[in-house]
Order: sequence, then C-alpha cells, then structure tokens
Amino acid sequence: MSKNRDEKIMLPDEVIISKIYFIRGQKVMIDRDLAELYEVETKRLKEAVRRNIVRFPEDFMFEMTKEEFQDWRSQIATSNSETMGLRHVPFCFTNLGVPQLSTVLRSQRAIMVNLHIMRVFNKMQEIILAHKELFFKLKELEKKFEGHDDQIMLIFEYLKQLEETKQEELEFRNRKKIGFKRQEE
Repeated sequence: MSKNRDEKIMLPDEVIISKIYFIRGQKVMIDRDLAELYEVETKRLKEAVRRNIVRFPEDFMFEMTKEEFQDWRSQIATSNSETMGLRHVPFCFTNLGVPQLSTVLRSQRAIMVNLHIMRVFNKMQEIILAHKELFFKLKELEKKFEGHDDQIMLIFEYLKQLEETKQEELEFRNRKKIGFKRQEE
C-alpha cells in the first residue's frame, strides 16, 4: 500500500461535530470551518466551488440568506477575532456536499479530512438510528401520561372537598347545643 493510502488525519470527532450546524432543517458545515480543516483560505474554497458550481446542487450546498446569516451569527457565541471571518454570507455544505468538495479541492489533506468527516456523519446517523426506538418509546409514554397531571390535581381537589365536608360534620356534632333540654326521668 502507498503511504498516501495509510495516511491518517489526527482530528478528534468532537472537533468535527462542533462544526456541524442545523440550518434549514438539515445538518450542515460552513465554508469557513471546512477551509480551516482543509488548511486553505475560505476565499480559495469558495472560488473552487464557484468555478465548479454545477457539482453543487441545492441539496449539496446552499448559501445562507442575509437573515439566516444574522440569526446564525447572533446564536453562536464567538469572540471578536472569530467574528472577523464571518463578514460574508457563508456557503453551507450538507453531508452530500462535503464529499463533493474533495473533487474540487484536490489536495491530499482535503481528501483525508473529507473521509473523516463522512465517517463522523455516518456515526451520527447510526447513533440516531440506534436510539430511534428509544425515542419512539419515550414519545409513547409521553402521550400515555399526557393529561395525568390534571387528573391527579382533580383527585386532590375531591379529597380536599371530602375533608372539608367531614370537618363540617364533625363541627356540627360537637357544637354547643342550645335551646330547651328535656330531663330524662
């Protein structure tokens, strides 16, 4: 085997996972983060994509709208230096678009990082599928016990009324009796 085939990128899964965002209802990675992983300038990555735009249909990549960009920027906690790299609306690459990047960025690093990213996306999908049954069972339990809080509160209200009624009866029996008393012979 060649050295290139055995070469591994030492990149923890957590680093990749931290760069996956949920935008427009799908998991995506933005151009700036991918450029950092590939060790290229964001500007160069975007140039390569624009030159090969036919390779990136909308289910592979999309550009955020200005409104999405402002919302996204306000939701992520970044330092001032990190914000500096976010002056332009980013490209968002789906799990289909990320592997396509290695066809336009032909560096060995881009290929190896893409392989690693695809493995992380795959692991995430497996985890979701493995826990899908558990998720559905929790939903079933939630539906089954929905409204039970109201029923329990109603029971407590009835118990309270019953206790008040008993207290009133006890007070009625123990009251001081007034009026004519017959003497028993």
